[in-house]
Amino acid sequence: MVGIRSYGAYIPRYRMNHNTLFMAVGFLGTFPPPGENAVANHDEDALTMAVAAGTDCLGGMKREIVDGLYLAATSQPYVLRQNSALVATALDLPSRIRTADFTGSTGSGTTALLSAFDAVRGEMCGNILVCASDCRLSKPGSPQEYLYGDGAASLLVGSDDVIASFEGAYSVSYDFPDRWRASGEKFEHAWEDRFIRDSGYRQFVPEVISGLLKKYNLDIKDFAKIAYPGLYAREHGAIAKRLGADPAQLQDTLLSTVGDTGAASPLMMLVAALEEAKPGDKILVAGFGSGSDAMFFRVTEKISNVAERRAVKKHLAAKKELASYEKYLAFRNLTPVDLGMRGEMNIRTPMSALFRERKVVLSLCGSKCQRCGTPQYPYQRVCVNPDCGAVDQMEDYRFSDKKGVIFTYTGDNLAASMDPPSLYGLVDFDGGGRYWFDFTDCDMDSVKVGMPVEMTFRRRYVDEPTGVHGYSWKATPIGA
Repeated sequence: MVGIRSYGAYIPRYRMNHNTLFMAVGFLGTFPPPGENAVANHDEDALTMAVAAGTDCLGGMKREIVDGLYLAATSQPYVLRQNSALVATALDLPSRIRTADFTGSTGSGTTALLSAFDAVRGEMCGNILVCASDCRLSKPGSPQEYLYGDGAASLLVGSDDVIASFEGAYSVSYDFPDRWRASGEKFEHAWEDRFIRDSGYRQFVPEVISGLLKKYNLDIKDFAKIAYPGLYAREHGAIAKRLGADPAQLQDTLLSTVGDTGAASPLMMLVAALEEAKPGDKILVAGFGSGSDAMFFRVTEKISNVAERRAVKKHLAAKKELASYEKYLAFRNLTPVDLGMRGEMNIRTPMSALFRERKVVLSLCGSKCQRCGTPQYPYQRVCVNPDCGAVDQMEDYRFSDKKGVIFTYTGDNLAASMDPPSLYGLVDFDGGGRYWFDFTDCDMDSVKVGMPVEMTFRRRYVDEPTGVHGYSWKATPIGA
């Protein structure tokens, strides 16, 4: 039985109220709908959020079971360098896996998921982790600024212990020029909303759902939850009415709490539906972008065996308002910011050194002594335990999924930081190991010695002249 084995999601802690946007750019004549958008921190992007969602999905599971990773995004940082391979390295997945990038459309999330089902069903792979993530730039004052939100979702596809069996799919494809961005462009272009709504959204979503129902002889009333992106709130309900669905069947689009998360949107709604699902429930999910994909699932008894996940509900509850539009522009690198002379120093890591040390830098792997069991980061040849001192008797030990406490910390107002003061300090890991890390998603007043922390994959820098995006791990308060 092919289906979904686990799920996870990630939503940044920052939220920007639409009124904050309106107060800054309302003079341009754009009027906001009610609600707020999830906004990525200055050290987050589509890759870091994909790693966070993947970590949530794989919680309590052995990474060795994963045979492939598919990444769907329209805002991936690299055009030439496989983004999915970088995510797989950060998740410390085995090198024998298959990785692939899916891009070019907001429909890439459902396309990646369907491709994973095809690969598992064809016995080409045993388990594939599908991550969909988007952190899209929009011009200040544009309608997209109110519409887009940042976030990621992840699903583990396999054939054993599935919590939701994959029952079937139907797709339609159109070269629909609603939004586009040419190579080298920073912002996307969009045609008028009336065209997108009436000629695209209103047509493709009903067509693909109706095609699915007809293909498998289903009735719309058979489904406990129906999920499809809600780009237009009024039209979203009208589509359901045309299909004969009851409003209670509709999965929350998260449009007013997170925003439209692009490639991640349908998968994030599917994750939210699985959080509330009961055995026997049927779930229908459809995407939108260059046509549409529709799939339906049947929830199994295994749904109760899924370990606790943050998924959507817990991330929605953990938030902080970003009340400064100017800070938002700085986070997005949409306005010049002077970080001082220290901010002008070149800190780019040589690519050869990064490849050699990828397990240490990107996977956050240290060593564990096979003789006495003492872990340490970074990797050591000699055991740091003074009562042991074993030489070359180490095994890899992953710290990225370990929790710890703050041993000591500093707030540095002189260090180059987009969100000063720069916070860093020593972390003592549960089970052993100590190292120095930057802190993120926290404020100086909230950090305390002994505070529980966990690790989070973040972007450290962007070297624009060479196009290099540098990543590593930081510490963040648990539940931030």
